[in-house]
Amino acid sequence: MIKCLIIDDEPAARDILETYITDCPDTEVAGICQDALQARSWLDGHTADLMFVDINMPKLSGLSFIKTLSAPPQIILSTAYSEHAIDAFELGVTDYLLKPFSFERFLKAIDKVKLQSERASGPSSAITVKADGKLYRVLHDDILFAESQGDYITLHSADKNITFYHSLKELSGILPDDQFCRVHRSYVVSLSKIEFLEGNRIKIGDKFIPIGHSYKEAFLQRYTT
Repeated sequence: MIKCLIIDDEPAARDILETYITDCPDTEVAGICQDALQARSWLDGHTADLMFVDINMPKLSGLSFIKTLSAPPQIILSTAYSEHAIDAFELGVTDYLLKPFSFERFLKAIDKVKLQSERASGPSSAITVKADGKLYRVLHDDILFAESQGDYITLHSADKNITFYHSLKELSGILPDDQFCRVHRSYVVSLSKIEFLEGNRIKIGDKFIPIGHSYKEAFLQRYTT
């Protein structure tokens, strides 16, 4: 079941989406927000698999709202104006609905969401992060380690390093437990990329990563089994 969050300042548009989501056997309404600021507050305590985001909203537009999210779920944008389509897809949204849209068009958008989910759950699963106004999709298999630097994280992968706004705790919850392990308050590592363990440090590529005292026991259990 796909948990959906509706974000739209128009009551009629919210009602239509709620009806469509309820009538679709694969979706359910997880939350309804009247603007982007309310949605940001909702996301602090809840999760959704899919967000329906209206572009033209007061205070903070849908496009600006998306840019504030470091690790958003899948997004379907809705608007009455077609000139935003290019901007929308540059942000990596799954689909773009031009109001008014039919139930048939809604179902096609949901099919795209399912396809994206299937790709993400397969052997080529990846993480999507936003940095410098761009969305990067990094394969789990390419990640070497993640390094916390205050309010930012640098994701070190096989071919590039990406720095973005996020907490290491949140990132640890996104990455699969069977592949990644937190070894220090500032580091999460890919278990398969560890070359060797020496004392209280790990060698990955050309980097020696320290093992924090409070993380060592749990890490050793993962590393030696």
